[in-house]
Amino acid sequence: MRLIIQLKAVKNFVYDLKYYHKLQGFIYSLLKDTAYSILHDIKTYKFFCFSNIFPVNEDYVINSGEKKFLIISSPDRIFLKIIENKLKEKQKNCEEIRIGEMCFEIENVKKLKVKINKNSVLISATPIIIRIPERNYDKYNIPEHMRKKRYVYWRPSIDFTAFIKQLEENLIKKYKTFYKEDFEIDRIFEYFRYKKPVAAHVVINGKEQIFIGSIWEFSFSYLTKEQRKILEFGIDCGFGERNSYGFGFVNLIKNKRVKI
Repeated sequence: MRLIIQLKAVKNFVYDLKYYHKLQGFIYSLLKDTAYSILHDIKTYKFFCFSNIFPVNEDYVINSGEKKFLIISSPDRIFLKIIENKLKEKQKNCEEIRIGEMCFEIENVKKLKVKINKNSVLISATPIIIRIPERNYDKYNIPEHMRKKRYVYWRPSIDFTAFIKQLEENLIKKYKTFYKEDFEIDRIFEYFRYKKPVAAHVVINGKEQIFIGSIWEFSFSYLTKEQRKILEFGIDCGFGERNSYGFGFVNLIKNKRVKI
């Protein structure tokens, strides 16, 4: 499930490219004094994701009165209902919301359930982050000069099989954890196209870190029931890692027969 939030800028400002932790912090602030108030401190999957604030102007300048959008997604309907109620309360009270130096009014909040047909195309709207754990370096033939302690970020110089395999394992593990049930599937992804790399600067505990991610397009000519189930779950909670910072946010761009 998704919440589509329509925003209106209340002053002129520059788009903050390091918005990740600030937008995450805004979402956590909406959960204060609720059953989810400890979510930030839980060392496990958070099961939510969010888009960037869009559309982004070429000069990154946002003028007062401009309309923008933000999407928050989660497979947890109670979580989203709390967020929805808090946002509508702010809208009713004409409260301004601040995400760093970016300042908006809320104009509208609506829910959307993304349903995938048998023939679909998905695209990552924000970078997908995949880390290759040290135990898999030999399995994926990670070059010696790239090997680091604990993990390395996937990048196009590493076998594409490693990306897809780790992405599938991550999705299945999150699905099992959320639903507390087993899930078996031979494969999730059919056709995929790497588009570009992205290096994102993220502040965690006051320290700036660089996350290496990538943008992808995934095409499907025929999806089984099991594939649709786990892909819709992934659309809700995010693909790959660091979803609670807004990474791995995926959009359905086509529901039609795919020509390969």
